[in-house]
Formats: sequence, C-alpha cells, structure tokens
Amino acid sequence: MATMAPAPDVVPPIQGRERTIALWSLFLAFFMELLDATIVNVTLPSIERSLNASSGEQQWMVAAYGLALAIGLMTGARLGDIHGRKRLFVIGLTCFVLASTFCGVAQNPEMLIVSRALQGFSSAMMIPQVLSSIQVMYRPSERGSAMAGFSALAGVASVSGPILGAVLTDADLFGLGWRSIFLVNVPVGIFAVMMAIRLVPESFAPNRPTLDIPGVLMLAAGLLAILYPLMMGQEKDWPAWTFISMAIGLVILAGFVYLQRREALAGGEPLVDLSLFNIRSYASGVFTIFVFFMAMAGYFLVQTIYMQEGLEFSILRAGLTMIPFSIGVSLFAGLSAAKLVGIMGRKVLQLGPIVMGAGLLLTLFIFNRSGMDTSSWVLAPGLFVAGAGMGMVVAPIGIFVLSEVPVSKAGPASGLYNTLQQLAGAVGVAIIGTIFFNRIEHYFTENIAAIQTGTMAPDKPWTSSYAVTVWVMVAFMIAASFAASLLPAHPEYDDSVMNH
Repeated sequence: MATMAPAPDVVPPIQGRERTIALWSLFLAFFMELLDATIVNVTLPSIERSLNASSGEQQWMVAAYGLALAIGLMTGARLGDIHGRKRLFVIGLTCFVLASTFCGVAQNPEMLIVSRALQGFSSAMMIPQVLSSIQVMYRPSERGSAMAGFSALAGVASVSGPILGAVLTDADLFGLGWRSIFLVNVPVGIFAVMMAIRLVPESFAPNRPTLDIPGVLMLAAGLLAILYPLMMGQEKDWPAWTFISMAIGLVILAGFVYLQRREALAGGEPLVDLSLFNIRSYASGVFTIFVFFMAMAGYFLVQTIYMQEGLEFSILRAGLTMIPFSIGVSLFAGLSAAKLVGIMGRKVLQLGPIVMGAGLLLTLFIFNRSGMDTSSWVLAPGLFVAGAGMGMVVAPIGIFVLSEVPVSKAGPASGLYNTLQQLAGAVGVAIIGTIFFNRIEHYFTENIAAIQTGTMAPDKPWTSSYAVTVWVMVAFMIAASFAASLLPAHPEYDDSVMNH
C-alpha cells in the first residue's frame, strides 16, 4: 500500500463558520449526555426525601441510565449507518429532551427510573453519531482541533455533573429543587436540535449494512447479564446469583463474538466489526482507555462518598471542591491534543496516567495529614494535578484511536468504543467500590469500641478505606501507562480515507 499513489482528496461537505456551528451542536448533545450520567448522584438524598424512594430505587435511578446506554450503543451506531447519522442524531437528541422533561416532572420513583432508562436509550441513538459526524466533517489531518474540543468537553462534563447538580439543587431555582438538574436540558437541547437540523451534514455508510437482529439481542442479553450484577451486587452483598449471572453473560458474549466472526467470514454484515482490532492504533487505544476508565469511574465514586460521609462536607462544598480537577482536565485536554501530541506522540498518553496517579497520592497525603480539618483550598493543587493527568489522556486517546479508522467504519468504531467505555466504568465501580465499602465495614467492626469512646477519630475508617482504594487506582494508572506504550509512536493521518 505504501507504494500506491494516494487517492484524490475529498473535500468535507461543509467548512468554515457553518462547520463550527454544526460541531457545537454535536458538542452540546455530547456534553448533556455525559453530564446526566453523573449529575443525579449528588442529588439522591433530595430525591429520596421528595419521592420517598427506597435504597434499591435510588440505585436504579443511577443504574437504569448506564444500562440502557451500554445496551443500545452498538445498535444506535448501526442504525446511523443504515438510516443516516444526522437523522439518528436528531431523533435521539429530541427523545433525550423529552425524557429529561419526564425526569423533571416525575411524581414517583418508578416514573423517574423509567425516564432515566429512556434518557439512556436516547443517548445510545445520538452519541455514536457524534464521532461519526466529526469524521465526515473533517479530514483526518484536521481532526486534531475538533477532537481536542471533544475530549476537553468530555473531561469537563465528567466532573461537572456533581458540581452542577449540587449548585442547582442548593439554589432551588423557581422552587424546583432537584428537578432543575433535568429540566435544564430542555432549552439547551432544543437549541442543539435546531442547529443540527440546519447545519449538520447527512452521511451514511458507503455500503449500507442491515441490522443484525439476533446479534442485537445477544449483545443486549450478554451486557445486561454482566452489568446488572456489577451495578447491584454491592447493595445485595454479592449473592451467588450475581456471579452466576456474570458467568452466563460472558458465555453469551463469547457466543456473540463467535457468531460475529463467522458472519464476517461468510461475507455478511456483523453488528460488531471485529476487523477494527486489526488496526493497531484502535486496538491499543481501546485497551488503554478501558483500563484508565476503570480507575476513573471508581475515583469519582469513592471521592464523592468520602468527602460527604467521611469528612462531612456538605453537598455543595463537595461539588465545588472538585472545580480545580475540572480546570486541570479542560486545560490539559486542549493543550495535549493541539500541541503535545505533535511534539511527544504517545508519550503524552504514557505520562498522563502517571501524572494523575501523583495527584491522587498528593490528595491522599493531605487527607491523612488534616483529616476532618481538611480545607477545600489545600486540596486544590493535588486535584489540579490529577485533573491535568486525566486531560492528558482523554484528549489524545481519541486522536490515536480514530486516526487510522476509515470513514466507512466510523459508526461501528464509535459504537464499540463507547460501549467498552461504559463497560469499563461498570467494572471499575464494582471493583473499587467493593474494596472501599468492604474495607469500611471491616474497619468499623474491628474498631467500634475505640470510635465510640473517642480514642479513634470518626473519620479514620473512611480515610483508611480511601487510602486503600487510592493505591488500587494508582496501580490501574500504571497499567494504563504501560498499555499506552503499545500505541504507534505518532498517529498516522491519511486524508485519502475520506469517503462519504
């Protein structure tokens, strides 16, 4: 292939100001989706009081969204390839706005849970179309700036959910309380829909595939069998059925992979294009981000709980304390994608996890030293460093993963990439959350007398448990850094793969 003359360059369907506005409509949808994945966590106590929700119902208010999103992503990507990526994006975004409205007016826990699931399925329709549309709108060599903005938003949104949720709930705008965290999506979503209808270009897969219904059902069943016990196992104290379910899920997914491979060899159109893993940058990048997001999901869980329950921070204070982290993510996401990748190549991705691990250890040192007297200000340096490390990963990884993926495979690549991210988050929460809660329970049991008599500080069990999980997360970061060493030294761009 290296000796062949390059194919004629293909001009993207829109350029200039129109392309920028179209990109921002895609970004707004992506931001809302990531925001709603975490914004509900910090408001659960308010929702519990308002709707008289049980602990199991509160768990489902969080889990329903992630489960629906993970199950529907691959199908959403395929439907975009078949019926048009713009069309699916607009339909998904419109349904997301409606589902957010239903969440905001929910009168009981059941209605909120169902509405959260609808949000997840709506996101599954629109999110795969975001990366696919970026690939269509930009030549491979132009995608650096677009992916920098995309990844910076990803970093900011991932930590902005608890912050914005805390601020909106505490402000009690128009007496809406927690309902405002969902209703704020309505005006933003309507604006994004209007811009998308007008400016986002329509695109299809060059050879439109068919929808593999048996594959969809097998994938949904396998993911549900794994993700449900991962999300609910801690609450149920990990009974035997959780492990049986996960084992069955793995068997179903193994059968799914076998059938997909057989379908591809027979010249059919499998739901998951396993040939993507023959692309070095894609396979190595997915592996890196999977390990990294396992640690990230666990970090957001234990950090929020530790500050509120262990150090007795208010909801608003806990949310605002994370602002330096968010600043670090946004600054270094843009810097890494736009500048550092060109200078350092994959070394940015090798260094990012190490930087984040150092930030986690710095905050742990401060927590151990100050205990319940910890100031939000003194945590700022460590949180900023940790955020910078995250930004160094979430922006460049997208450039590496998609740099060699042809547009004809944009939909499957995007859907699979996002599905594996969701699965990584569920696995990370299960592993790190289990270690955290089991450690707390053990520490309280062993030292209850000392705590009751005042000879041991009440935050000691929490700090000790947090310390253990931090070291586990640092181990994940080291693994992610090693995985990044398998990437190509620099992303390879080839504008000749532009194919509409």
